[in-house]
Amino acid sequence: MTNSPNPAAAPVIETQRLRLRGHHLNDFEQLHANWSDPMVYKFTSGRASTREESWNRLMRYFGYWPALGFGFWVLEEKHSGKMLGEIGMAEFHRDIAEVPDGFPEFGWVLGTAAHGKGYASEALTAIMAWADATLKAPSTFCIIDPKNIASQKLAQKFGFMQIAECLYHDMPSLVFRRDRK
Repeated sequence: MTNSPNPAAAPVIETQRLRLRGHHLNDFEQLHANWSDPMVYKFTSGRASTREESWNRLMRYFGYWPALGFGFWVLEEKHSGKMLGEIGMAEFHRDIAEVPDGFPEFGWVLGTAAHGKGYASEALTAIMAWADATLKAPSTFCIIDPKNIASQKLAQKFGFMQIAECLYHDMPSLVFRRDRK
């Protein structure tokens, strides 16, 4: 297990354009809209989330923080207050040998309107700094669809190196690892 401070809720982190904050119940409709958008889910589940699946995702987000001391944040545009997507980490205990249990796995999902604007990079810069200072995990991981070139480039920009290819839920996936410096 990672050495974590176990806060009850996500800390608020601000960047030049973004406010990274914990999820609220009133994020549900936008969360569901994002996870129902073909441009968003094509590289994750490959299908739209049902309302029930989106609700359960939101409930999991609430639970990560008190259980693990880390989790997912909402990417909120500062000037508009609009929810752009989600970014963070969790321990998913996936059946992927190259992603050992007990290590944080990063993930990010941005709504279509936020693609290509540097928001994920801006948010990941802040979250990586927080994770490195707070969690002290020796390694972190992420899995990415081989067709998601933008996410692969983002992961590599932040020091993630591809270590394996695998099938996850019958979908090809690339496994990336980032070792703490």
